[in-house]
Amino acid sequence: MRPDNTAALIAAAKSRSELTRAKAVRALRELDRQGTAITFEAVATAAGVSRSWLYGQPDIREQIQRLRDATRPAPHGRIPARQRASSASVLTRLEAALHRNRELTGENQRLRRQLAHALGEQRAPAQDDPGLSSETDPPRRSSVTIRP
Repeated sequence: MRPDNTAALIAAAKSRSELTRAKAVRALRELDRQGTAITFEAVATAAGVSRSWLYGQPDIREQIQRLRDATRPAPHGRIPARQRASSASVLTRLEAALHRNRELTGENQRLRRQLAHALGEQRAPAQDDPGLSSETDPPRRSSVTIRP
């Protein structure tokens, strides 16, 4: 009678499965690091596994789909996951930009008021002193428009 070596077969199958899984994860990370388009075909080719095996692994399939969807819209090249801005980072940058815009708007309004005041002071002496000769004064415009 032959000896029962099912334990060795099970251990070998488990080891082969773990090795295959590690190759797929390593290939996925490497493709993402390089900025290469993430597809099931690309991961299967890089890892040396079948696409059907990848589809059968729920966690790896989810990672591939997530990375594929995240990198799909970029027309000029793929951005690796570690270089992409998080939602919180984008919101923080947006809030900072809005705050800076409000500051600049306030500064522009203040400067316009100062300019209008300075222009008003320049006009005031000529209007206040009727004894000045209008023949020597250069012609003046009736109004000044300040545009943004």
